[in-house]
Amino acid sequence: MIQANDNSTASLIQRLDSLRAGLDLIDQGFTLIDENLQIVAWNQPFLDLLEFPSEMAYVGAPFESFMRFNAERGEYGAGDVEPLIRERMEMARAFTPHDFERVRPNGTVLRVYGVPVPGHGFVTLYSDTTELRRQQRQILEHAQMLEARVQERTLALSASNQELRQTLTEKEGMARSLHQSEARMRLITDSIPALIAYFDIHRKYHYVNRGYHEWFGLDTSRPEQISAKEFLGSTTYAQIKPNIGKALAGSAVTFEYDVHAIDGSTKVARTTLIPELQSDGSVVGCFELTFDIGDERRSHQLLAQAQKMEAVGQLTGGLAHDFNNILTVILGNLTALSEQASIEPLFDEYIAPAMDAARRGSELINGLLGFSRKQPIEPEVVDVNAQLRHVERLVRRTLPSTLTLEIHTQANTLMVRMNPNQFQNAVLNLILNARDASNSKGRIVVDCDAQALNPAEALPWHLPAGNYVRVQVRDFGSGMDETTRSRAFEPFFTTKPIGQGSGLGLSMVYGFVRQSAGAIDIVSAPQQGTCFSLLLPAQEATTPQLLAVESSANQAPASQGLCLLVEDDAGVRQLVRRHLLELGYMVIEAENGVEALDMLQRVPDIRVLVTDIVMPGGVDGREVARQALARGDIPKVVLMSGFAPENGVPLPVPLLAKPFTKTALAAALQPVENR
Repeated sequence: MIQANDNSTASLIQRLDSLRAGLDLIDQGFTLIDENLQIVAWNQPFLDLLEFPSEMAYVGAPFESFMRFNAERGEYGAGDVEPLIRERMEMARAFTPHDFERVRPNGTVLRVYGVPVPGHGFVTLYSDTTELRRQQRQILEHAQMLEARVQERTLALSASNQELRQTLTEKEGMARSLHQSEARMRLITDSIPALIAYFDIHRKYHYVNRGYHEWFGLDTSRPEQISAKEFLGSTTYAQIKPNIGKALAGSAVTFEYDVHAIDGSTKVARTTLIPELQSDGSVVGCFELTFDIGDERRSHQLLAQAQKMEAVGQLTGGLAHDFNNILTVILGNLTALSEQASIEPLFDEYIAPAMDAARRGSELINGLLGFSRKQPIEPEVVDVNAQLRHVERLVRRTLPSTLTLEIHTQANTLMVRMNPNQFQNAVLNLILNARDASNSKGRIVVDCDAQALNPAEALPWHLPAGNYVRVQVRDFGSGMDETTRSRAFEPFFTTKPIGQGSGLGLSMVYGFVRQSAGAIDIVSAPQQGTCFSLLLPAQEATTPQLLAVESSANQAPASQGLCLLVEDDAGVRQLVRRHLLELGYMVIEAENGVEALDMLQRVPDIRVLVTDIVMPGGVDGREVARQALARGDIPKVVLMSGFAPENGVPLPVPLLAKPFTKTALAAALQPVENR
């Protein structure tokens, strides 16, 4: 028989209310639904954050009622509410882990994170990621309100205890009910993917959930024997001790720090401490909530890196456009000059070095275009295994005998849609970087495998969920510090001595991966080596189509006619005009897109269009080409560009990358069947 007294009953009630108060005080909304999609448990922030009426939430409430409420008030967009509700209920029945964000009609960005709890149901956490400070103030206000509720409930329970003393059976029933409620509350807190605890003013723990066992191997059944200094370590505890002091002084605090888990991993922890206050304002203890935010921090770092690279890419793309116009004029005129018989005695000494310098400049610009993802990639569906074996044949003989290269391929095909030459160059760059970082000693390991990413796994990479091929290049050399790692992909950034590197190798790797709809990441630390990871979207194998190529670049087109040349740079326009005249075309010129469209309307005899892509005036070369093709009587359209920014669906016409020669122009102007 259970022996109970007034003090034990009150203690059980206080413990139950403390656990309930702890759930209501966390800065995230929480729900637990069972296998029948009915609400089992929730907290007040869930109702506040999503603006649900309190009467909607009760044990056994159908989860569909919340979906319907949201749909009817426009949370999921306009349209028939029934399909919107049905779609979300089908997702809920799948009980699949998810982690996503959505923007509410009022502008609030809401993060929704859910995981199944085997045998119990599905736990979902809701976070307002736009107003963290406001949430913290609300949590503190809730704590004060809960304190008043606890006092009111304690008085009510004290009065009801007079009636409970009438019979031992009634007292035992109450005690048994309280024990069951406490067990259920512990089950709920143990199911949350976070660390939840309560400690008193003397820093003595009264409650810790299962998360403390999973992270630190602690015995959660004896919280009074747990010491934060022991399981965190003296160094980490000294770092967070001032925050504990602030909480025990009455201020809610949130702070971040690194902790070492029992499995050997290092976690990035974010802890929130909410003081529990008495009516006189004195602190009696603190509620503690801790999350692992390692994935979130890494995701933010990758996003910041991508945004920085995008800005630098826009700058380099613009520079490439101007430089390619300059090089087109230089190289074109030098080529024309070299064809003059009177210049032959001066060719080797003056003309040839100048042409070589112009070509080297063009190669440098191509490197910038590779970084800024403005080059046409001409993709093919190829097997990554075969490409890596080809790289191995190319590079193995160039590595010193003191350095071992290990390339591990898979028996199954790993198909990716990409430019194979750019992929080989990217892997080659990474291997040569690894060689230099290893001082030509040790090992370089290249691996590839298939990766299926669910939404939660794909989120840190800023990629859609799906199937990917992962390629990793790992060395065990000098490694990088955080500053070097954050700048590794910037063009012209290099740690090598002057004259030993252009600083474009990794930037071109970055541009290739991003233009191939993939992602790249670096894991590195000083003296611990470096691992580059490339994720590329997987493809189904296709049958390659062989194209017969029969052309002579030096041969003029079989049929000449009137050509409209559109180019805003006068020097480039003059050079291309000369090439076209030498190839047998009659030429009319326009210096911008608006003027070109006017000519297309007024001149019916145009049979060829050669246009630059990037031009001022609001009408670019693509729009001119579209209208020329739509006319139906202009069979030859050629685009030119110093760089080609991504803009909609590619046009089915040749693209000449500046600088180009008369030979290349002639080849582009040949009929489709001859190219």
